[in-house]
Parts: sequence; structure tokens; C-alpha cells
Amino acid sequence: MKITKILVALSFLFAVSTAHAGEMTVTGSMQATYQSEPDKTTGNPLGMDREIKFAGSTELDNGMNMSVMQDFGDDGAFGDGKITFGNVGGLVDIYVGTDGSELDAIDDITPTAFEEANGSGSGTYQDVGTLAAEMGIGIKGSLPIIGTVQAQYIPKVDGAESGDKVASGDTSGSVGSGMEVVVKTALGDLPVVGSFLGGNTLTLGYAEDEVNLVANTTDGIEATVALTGSIGNLSYGYQVEHIDGGQTAAATDAVFYNVESIGLAYAINDALSISYNMMEQKQHNVAVDSSFEQETDAINIGYTVGGLTLGFQDASTDNANMVKDAKDDTRTISVKAAF
Repeated sequence: MKITKILVALSFLFAVSTAHAGEMTVTGSMQATYQSEPDKTTGNPLGMDREIKFAGSTELDNGMNMSVMQDFGDDGAFGDGKITFGNVGGLVDIYVGTDGSELDAIDDITPTAFEEANGSGSGTYQDVGTLAAEMGIGIKGSLPIIGTVQAQYIPKVDGAESGDKVASGDTSGSVGSGMEVVVKTALGDLPVVGSFLGGNTLTLGYAEDEVNLVANTTDGIEATVALTGSIGNLSYGYQVEHIDGGQTAAATDAVFYNVESIGLAYAINDALSISYNMMEQKQHNVAVDSSFEQETDAINIGYTVGGLTLGFQDASTDNANMVKDAKDDTRTISVKAAF
């Protein structure tokens, strides 16, 4: 019934419109890396990542616009796809499909010259964004003072990305729906204190996921708060994430994690930047020793000229993957070409 009401509302808002001729773009990148892992058997250190995305857009007679996107995985198979109706009612954008998720897009937004602290695989961390691969209906708009608000509703969190005229049926029948919301506030726009806080952005994110419909179980909950900003060539950021996986069986103790991230980046010039990035993770798990923290420290260097980016990261992790005294250090050199 909830989905029916949403679709009826969309039909009313879109009304009858005519589309003008649109345009299509193709973007992508190819990245080659050399990775050294002193605490593991490195094997062949060479790796490759490929990304390609097709996007199209057009204008409609009623003042709205429409855009579509489709990306592809490393194996060339279809990845995420999304159709977005912009300026609906002159107020909001509404989309259907999947392209990551609202929380996944902010899982670590602290500044870096190349990668987040564990972006090259040093350590194994939990992060927000569990709903990233789900089909949903989303909305995006702006509110005075509050800033940008983005939200998504997933009718069933079953991982199915069904084709047209097909429902997911009883796929993962024990799970329920999910929702998430992200708010980004430019602190410089706040009344009274805004003149002192210009250049800083506060980002809030929250998500719920019905991981099991069995009675006496709890939902998965994710929440994050991030403060980012810059002073001259220096960019800074601090972020906290809370990830509670919920209970998949009645009367069991939930496992949850708290993750803190810090990023300090300095732009030496328009092409060259360096950064220090740190990440710490604490866990609550009554089944194992949770008296210690996993911590990763990383130094990043990035050099960009046009579509070419050269990156380097030296990262060191203690108590890797929440195993006491385990080490997981990595050194990564990257060459990335974007088009």
C-alpha cells in the first residue's frame, strides 16, 4: 500500500509532459596499482580497476528534467542503474533504482590526498552504507538553513536488483524494509554564528534496516556525524560512525562498532597534495575479547595533471581485523587515468 501511494503521487506530479532531445555522456577510468604487503605473502603486486558509466539527460516541457545512468563492473556486467526526475514540483529530485546509497556516499568523507586511511586494504573496518546495493526510491531537496536533505526507502532489503516487470518474490524472505536519510548543512549559512563557522560543513546520516522480521529481534542501525572544512590550503575533517548489525535471532546480543576517522590534507599547489589519515575502531561483542582498538595510520601523496592521477599511500594497522596484536601494513603506488 505504501508503494502504491508513492507511485500515485509521482504520477500526479509528473502529469503530462513532452521530452526534448537530450544528450548522452560516457565517463570512466582505469587504474593500475603496485601493492606491497609486508605482513602477508604479496604474490603478484600488480592490480587493475576499471570503471565506465553511461549517463543521459533531457528537459521536459513542464519544467522538470530527467536523467538516467548505468554503470558496469570490472567484468563488463551491468552494475548500478538509476532514473532521476529533477525539479519535481519545482522543489525536489526523485529517483528510482540503485547507485550506491545515501549513507554509502559519506562512509568516510574526511579529506585525503589519495585514499582514506584503510583505502588500500590496510586493516578491515566496518562502515555505514549497508543499503548500497539495494533497489529503492529516493528524494533530494534543499531546506533553508538546514541545507541539503537526501532520503531513500527500500521496500525490501533483499539484495535483488530485479529487471522491469519483475518482483523479487521470496528472495531473502526473512528480511524487511530499509530507509536512510542524510543532511548536509553549510555552517556558514546558520544565523548569528554563521560568520564564525564559514568554510565548515556538518554532515549527518542515519539508516535503519529490518534484518529479520522474527519477533524479539532488533533492526540494524547505522549513524554518522562528520565535520569537514578548510582554511587556506589546509583541509580537515573528523567523523564518527556507529554500526549496529541488529539481531538476526531472538534473544541474542547484537554486535556493534564505533569508528572514528581524522583527515588532514594540505595542497602544496594545484597539482600536488599530501595528507595524514587515521582510523580507529572499537567493537562490542560479548563472544570475543573487545578490550582493544583497531587503529590505522596512513600517509598519502597525490599528484594530478588533467585526467592523470598518481597516488601513493603508506599505511600501518595495529590489531588488524579486531585480532589482538595482528599487523596489516600496506604500501601502494597508483596510476589512474580518467576520461
